Amino acid sequence: MGPIEFNKRRIFILVAAVIAFYIVFHGLTLSGETIRDVSARIPLPDSLRPSKPEQPLVADPDDIWDLGPPPPAPAPESPTDASTLPPPESHPVEHFDLHPINRLMQEADDTWRLYETSISTSFRQTVEKYRSKYGRHPPPAFKEWYQFARKRNVFNIDDFEQIMDDLRPFWAINASEIRTRAAHMWEDEAFGAAVIHIRDHKVVRTDNPSWRSDTMVEVINKFIEFLPDMDIAMNRLDQPRVVVPWEDMQEMLQKEYETRAMPPEVMDNFTTNQPELLNMSIEDRANDTSTRLDDGWFFAPGRQYMDIASKACPPESPARSNMSIAQADKMYKETEAGIVSNFNLSSDLCTVGPAIQNLHGLLYTASSIIASHKLIPIFGECKVNVNNDILFPANMYYLHDDRYDYNPEGDVDWRDKDDTIIWRGVTSGGVQTEDNWPTMHRQRLVQLLNGTHLSSTDTNVTVLTEKREASYQENTTYEPYDHFHASQFAEQHSDVGFVEAWGCVPNCGFYDQVFSWKPQTSLTAQFKSKYLIDVDGHSFSGRWHAFLQSKSLGFKATIFREWHDSRLLAWRHFVPVDNRYDDIYSLLSYFMGYGQPNMEHALESGDPNPEVYIAAHPREAQKLARQGREWSNKVLRREDIEVYMFRLLLEYGRLIDDNRDHIGYSGDGSELDKFDAGDKSTGRWGIGGWKD
Repeated sequence: MGPIEFNKRRIFILVAAVIAFYIVFHGLTLSGETIRDVSARIPLPDSLRPSKPEQPLVADPDDIWDLGPPPPAPAPESPTDASTLPPPESHPVEHFDLHPINRLMQEADDTWRLYETSISTSFRQTVEKYRSKYGRHPPPAFKEWYQFARKRNVFNIDDFEQIMDDLRPFWAINASEIRTRAAHMWEDEAFGAAVIHIRDHKVVRTDNPSWRSDTMVEVINKFIEFLPDMDIAMNRLDQPRVVVPWEDMQEMLQKEYETRAMPPEVMDNFTTNQPELLNMSIEDRANDTSTRLDDGWFFAPGRQYMDIASKACPPESPARSNMSIAQADKMYKETEAGIVSNFNLSSDLCTVGPAIQNLHGLLYTASSIIASHKLIPIFGECKVNVNNDILFPANMYYLHDDRYDYNPEGDVDWRDKDDTIIWRGVTSGGVQTEDNWPTMHRQRLVQLLNGTHLSSTDTNVTVLTEKREASYQENTTYEPYDHFHASQFAEQHSDVGFVEAWGCVPNCGFYDQVFSWKPQTSLTAQFKSKYLIDVDGHSFSGRWHAFLQSKSLGFKATIFREWHDSRLLAWRHFVPVDNRYDDIYSLLSYFMGYGQPNMEHALESGDPNPEVYIAAHPREAQKLARQGREWSNKVLRREDIEVYMFRLLLEYGRLIDDNRDHIGYSGDGSELDKFDAGDKSTGRWGIGGWKD
């Protein structure tokens, strides 16, 4: 056979085929681009481009920040020479503000995301999580409570840790003992207890009643059909009551853990006709010969509360060891400016007690202390961390009272608020005398935020200022400045003061030479300021819910614990403040800003602190205010109080039942599958709310 001959046409066709194959193969497999990727770069003629919207997008009226970058400059249409092209744009270096508040806010956001994504969405999941966390079946009527909660659009069906923590140690005590103590606690009025008696699904009587017990009855009546007979002992005093020594409490908690069990079959109902409940048929107490127990109440007027409280602290804690205050501070404050990084520890008397034992009215001059070192089943609206009172939602949050209710009609948008911090109140918090008033917690706050007082006493405070020598760097860094003259700043940004004196011995005349009384201001009028600070009185502050619901940003300094604490996250929903207030100007100057970036200009203007410059952070302040408002409107409603009380009294009802180890809900939760799925016959709950 002779050699194959290729003419020019055949050669051209063969080469073209090879090139086409190469282009197709490499275009589809090696470049990694899809047809959409490629087509996105193909210019369209003007006639085919999508038209621009005729109307601009409408922004949130309360969002004043334009977060988008400026539009890029147009590129030259047809450059004639490569040398005339502008240099390629370099990517801007990301700038970080290294203020500790920025970090704390980010950490709080991370914690919040974990919280938000771990919520049960069905009765099956709720039951499973309950057993996994607590090692027991849920109490009787748990199914009815779940439906009650869902119909009220509860946000987190699992978040009732405070109830379980409060009741845990009572599992180490016989149910009959709990019933006996609760039934008779009201009999000596000097001990400051009221008792609500429930029989046959009705409140039949309240002994030693007050507005507090009346409000609790109003809440209980929302779900009383599901409750067993019980006697509910309630604290009538402002101050908490029960302090069980730490060693005794550890034994009780261990016993509770050892008693955990989940029998395969239990009765889903409470036991009837329990003994030791108060015999309601006996009208004359003298004829009641039933057993009484000594509750161990003792009166401690004028006694340092830490002498009582420290017994409930771990031996290695600052309250019971030789740990210095500086060492204790490192447990809950960041090191640069002492800003609170752990709000839970900042109100823990075992940690902060030695530092503030002479700086808070409850701790050294409480108006009344009636305490016990026994585990007594008394319900209270607040407590400090060492107390073993059983918390319930404060009745002031449930009442409709203009002094404490949030009124949205009087609130204004963030941009319309004054750049000030406001507080109004009376000189409560403890028994005041001419000698002790300067170290009371409210009095210290008023003086520290009063420009005249700061100027006359030449008081210096600490702030975090930007490092000027590091201004050329890509990140903003800070350093403590401990001789900040705050009088001018306070004059411009603080509206804090007393409206009247109250609670003094023998009278309050000594204040006349100290304070100028400010006019009474309604709660709503205070919302004209961007920043609201809330501090303790004799006990908790009833204004806190309204502060959170407002469009302002709440600051909080307290030693008290309340029912809602696990639901509120510091640096996500509010700003925590140390009870010594040594961080207050670091906080305010961060949000409001201070000084001029050019020191020469600051010197020329007569700035008392020319070395200090702190850029304002209104975006961060508005973000915290908005998050606090949105969250409180979801989890601090009156409906949430009802759901909490219902769950609390179911758990308490099981606890006081002689058969408590053999009653409860033992199902798998499947009977509410249709309810959770939105069966038309049962209604539907969900994001859109409950619908019948």
